Amino acid sequence: MNPLDLLPTGVAPPASELSFISLFWQAHIVVKAVIVGLFLASVWCWAIILEKTFSLSRAWRRAEKFEQQFWSGKSLDELYANIGHRPNHSMAALFVAAMREWRRSQEGGELRIGGLQLRVEKVMDVAIQKETMSLEKRLLVLATVGATAPFIGLFGTVWGIMSSFQAIAVSKNTNLAVVAPGIAEALFATALGLVAAIPAVIFYNKFNNDLSRLSIKLETFADEFSAILSRQIDERN
Repeated sequence: MNPLDLLPTGVAPPASELSFISLFWQAHIVVKAVIVGLFLASVWCWAIILEKTFSLSRAWRRAEKFEQQFWSGKSLDELYANIGHRPNHSMAALFVAAMREWRRSQEGGELRIGGLQLRVEKVMDVAIQKETMSLEKRLLVLATVGATAPFIGLFGTVWGIMSSFQAIAVSKNTNLAVVAPGIAEALFATALGLVAAIPAVIFYNKFNNDLSRLSIKLETFADEFSAILSRQIDERN
């Protein structure tokens, strides 16, 4: 039973009893579990939000910088040598994958435009998919929290209100001092569910948009690079 049910009729609970911490400790065990789960989900979401904000911003900046280097007039071989075999961003990984296939074909003497260009394009498509999947990691968590947190919070609220009505039935006292704390702790679960869900939905949509822009940028670069390789193959045949 809620400890506040023992207060005499007409006596209001102390202000400290309605603090968030007090509401949590007075809540039913089920409501406590809901609050703890939503709090942990919110912390997890914010960790993902911060990590994705930095990683996507860094990926876009590095892609822009690489494009400037690519169109600066350097030869493909020189640019490939400068990057090395371990590219540190998506567009460089796409370029390195295509150059590796290009060099293998050169070493094997296979410069027929049909087979070589098809293989290079396929390699770049696979590289784009890998980079996109890598950047999409943990976004499903944001989508899941955004979709389910309000309902979990509502479940905690319904359970808390049911417990409050049971306490009222036992004490046979409908004074506001008896009802208010139970209703407050129940609504606290809903509020926490919204606090977890709203940022998750907002940033999930933002990151999806950022990923779409980056994916289009990579696909555009792949098409341009494929055209450059096609011209070089034509010149050598």
